[in-house]
Amino acid sequence: MTRAALPGSQFPSGNLWKILPLGMLLCATFVLPAFAQEKDKLWRTLSVSGRGVETTPATLAQVSLGVEIQGKTAQEVQQEAARRSSAVVAFLKSQNVEKLQTTGISLNPVYSYTNNVQRITGYAANNTVSFRIPTEQAGTLLDDAVKAGATQINGISFVANDQAIALAQKQALKEATQDAQQLADAVFSALGFKSKEIVSIQVNNATPPRPPMFLRAEAAKSVDASTPVVGGEQQVEASVTLQISY
Repeated sequence: MTRAALPGSQFPSGNLWKILPLGMLLCATFVLPAFAQEKDKLWRTLSVSGRGVETTPATLAQVSLGVEIQGKTAQEVQQEAARRSSAVVAFLKSQNVEKLQTTGISLNPVYSYTNNVQRITGYAANNTVSFRIPTEQAGTLLDDAVKAGATQINGISFVANDQAIALAQKQALKEATQDAQQLADAVFSALGFKSKEIVSIQVNNATPPRPPMFLRAEAAKSVDASTPVVGGEQQVEASVTLQISY
């Protein structure tokens, strides 16, 4: 029994028709192993994460200070706060501080309570600024800022300069990558496998942690000696994840 030729086909029916299924079979025979190899390559991977830590000197002091004024009327308080804040800002500019910016302006009523009755007794204005200064200059500058009109030191933290942080980030990333590679080599050695290639790289983190701020404190009315300030070091951490085929 012979099969009929496909409509529009130029091939005659008979034994020649049997060539088509054989060709399809041969094609499938060559395709399937390649597909299996590709699937094996995708699924046989190891993921490892490495960590790197680099320290760099904290040569800059990040300072937040302000002026707080209390009085009977809102206008009186606001005007005095503006006058003193202008004097403080002018002083800071004369000292060539870095990244000087206003971080807060507020005016709020001050309440008193008598027999559970709330009454406004005055107003309080608060203007704050932040800036950076070399750590070794911070103590003297804080004392002089108080003389210029600052009434509060809201906080101080210590950071490295931008160039030092960038260099520390690169070094921490390098250490994290090497750490991940060494961990992968140890795993492959223990299991008797050989690594083939890195199929993906993920940088999870490469930033310095937020520097801690000291607690807010009222500025002294007079200072007999320069305030001591010690910067210390800043850490930069990095984490890298490698996915390696084997």
